Amino acid sequence: MILRNEPILLTPGPLTTSPATRQAMLRDWGSWDARFNQLTASVCHDLVNLVNGGDDYVCVPLQGSGTFAVEAALGTLVPREGKVLVPNNGAYCTRIVKILQILGRDYCELPLADNEPVSASALEAQLERDPAITHVAQVHLETSTGLLNPLDEIATVCARRGVGLIVDAMSSLGALPIDTRTTPFDALISASGKCLEGVPGMGFVLVRKRVLEAATGRCHSLALDLHDQYVYMQKTTQWRYTPPTHVVAALRAALDQFLAEGGQAARGARYQRNCDTLTGAMRALGFKPYLTAAHQAPVIVTFHAPADRAYQFKLFYDLVREAGYILYPGKLTQVETFRVGCIGAIDHREMRQAVDAIGIALTRMGISMPAASAEIKR
Repeated sequence: MILRNEPILLTPGPLTTSPATRQAMLRDWGSWDARFNQLTASVCHDLVNLVNGGDDYVCVPLQGSGTFAVEAALGTLVPREGKVLVPNNGAYCTRIVKILQILGRDYCELPLADNEPVSASALEAQLERDPAITHVAQVHLETSTGLLNPLDEIATVCARRGVGLIVDAMSSLGALPIDTRTTPFDALISASGKCLEGVPGMGFVLVRKRVLEAATGRCHSLALDLHDQYVYMQKTTQWRYTPPTHVVAALRAALDQFLAEGGQAARGARYQRNCDTLTGAMRALGFKPYLTAAHQAPVIVTFHAPADRAYQFKLFYDLVREAGYILYPGKLTQVETFRVGCIGAIDHREMRQAVDAIGIALTRMGISMPAASAEIKR
């Protein structure tokens, strides 16, 4: 899709952006300038529309990475006497637990294997056992593996039991369908540098307006107070503190391209083709995906590392990077893996070329992979 000299980022964010998105950052903006404030407002408007939030939801942008927005949402929306259930099947679920520990919010975990999605029945049973739970903090797509959790089913359970749902949709928003009309939630968190194909530097929370308005004075932090940020922006149209102006401008350009491409359906279809191309070609080389197809999201794929003494991830990484592609290490503690992202301003042709580069790297390392079977049952 693009011609460039820099390596293509096969990572879950930052990712490879389009020339138009990078071009948008070549202009300087005044943080109080009316035109910049209009830019922010248009971005927030389109993000709410992305989930069909209507008048019931608002978008609160926040400086920093996605984790800043996750902490802001938990610290602002969960009462200090509340209790959060965290279904835990990966590194980013564990990060939510750590945030809750630092915030001093009560919590409990639903422990799951790294390749085991949350089930509605297990969630229901945990809520039944512990009536003190007021919120569920759910990672939609666990980026440490690419595991997809069934958000619709989780939202249905939470709504039926009157439990607030806070969704970490960092790696799913824009790639997968999320609709407030069928999947109700209190808040959904994402960031500029993921599947919307902007650059990193801005998180945001799509939050039910009445839930946010009830959170006055609740946050533990001045800078991460979503309620205060929202109220200030409503009164002044401005950010409370210095905004990431170039990041906002890049996100505006990225959203324009997202809509021109055909929105979530088209973006998701491109990523799915990327993922199918990647997994098929990697299987042909002898690599085995960590997840079954039923649980694999088309955003990032985790592969088992070669069972060969000659394999060293750093050398493997360097050789693939030399060919123009940047991979991602695994985050699993039980088995050695590496990850390949399917997202960004790339298509199936780049995925095919990346696998060719991986094959050449294996040859240079003297690694012989077992032959792929003619038919692989999933």
